[in-house]
Amino acid sequence: MSERSDVLDALEASAGRGAALATVVGVRGSTYRREGARLVVPAHGEPIGNISGGCLEGDVVAAAREVVADGRPRLLHFDLTDDDEALWGWGLGCNGAIDVFVEPAESARAVAAALRSVATGDQPLAVVTVVDGASSGARLVVDGDGRVDGSLGHDRLDAAARRLALEALSGATSGVVVVDGDATAFVEVLQPPIRLVVCGAGGDALPLVELAAGLGWQVVVVDHRPVLLSGDRLPGASRLVQTEPLGAAEEVGVDTRTCVVVMSHNFVRDRDYLQAFLARPPAYLGMLGPRARLERLVEELQADGVPVPPGALDKVYGPAGLDLGADGPQEVAWAIIAEILAVSRGAGGGSLRHRPGAIHSRSTLVDTTA
Repeated sequence: MSERSDVLDALEASAGRGAALATVVGVRGSTYRREGARLVVPAHGEPIGNISGGCLEGDVVAAAREVVADGRPRLLHFDLTDDDEALWGWGLGCNGAIDVFVEPAESARAVAAALRSVATGDQPLAVVTVVDGASSGARLVVDGDGRVDGSLGHDRLDAAARRLALEALSGATSGVVVVDGDATAFVEVLQPPIRLVVCGAGGDALPLVELAAGLGWQVVVVDHRPVLLSGDRLPGASRLVQTEPLGAAEEVGVDTRTCVVVMSHNFVRDRDYLQAFLARPPAYLGMLGPRARLERLVEELQADGVPVPPGALDKVYGPAGLDLGADGPQEVAWAIIAEILAVSRGAGGGSLRHRPGAIHSRSTLVDTTA
């Protein structure tokens, strides 16, 4: 299961038992986690989730237990950029500042419902949560069509929050802002998981499906052989599709979060899969096999006059996967998963030692109330 699923299960299971939810709402500089990382702290027992890789969990858990006791949310600030010896007591491995909002689990039900909806759906949502002030903990949820669920307390504030939420959705950015000059709020864009379409259900597809499902991705497996399309054999797949390769793209559908890996190991079938998905290019189209084989596949399609939309070949990655020296199905699966993550997040996929500046790209909203 993914971390998000673990956190949601823990949050939902805490009903009536006393718990708090800690959420990273702001980061500056180099930090282990980004905005939206969560930790569920029960009144008794071990926390579930991760917000700092262990750097701050002890302090956050202590504050969370106070929130469980008194029911009052609070905003915590941790500045890890100083050289003060006191910081070393946290065992910090980062060099940034982190803001963490801690609230009673009962008041976090709305965000839990939004997270669950996004995890199983295909549309993003924006959640606006007041993190500082008299209405701390109030929130509203906005979808891409502008529909609103919840309230920050009054109509004027709700209207301003809705505008900010829609701006955040259009830019896929999260951050802390002042809403209408009145309330400090965390505007968080919740994105649906990557949708991975695996074309070919042979033995080397099994670890790829398992790893992707473990990350919380929605996995679709396509093959023309019904004997291979078994839930017992592919328990991580959310959908199994029996179809001929040329009909695969139409059968499974393609949207902006769809990534495809072609691994039938049959030249003719791979050609047909490539033709099908070039007509409806996904965000990522990985082709197993050497580069020369891919070049031959493309040449044959072009020789047959198969139309290829402009830019479609730019979405093709072959051989699929990062250059990790991978050998064997499990390692190859990891290399492919890593490449899809890099492509989906606009990262280079190289060693972090060569990355200047912070580990994570800055993702913040502009305060439009100024």
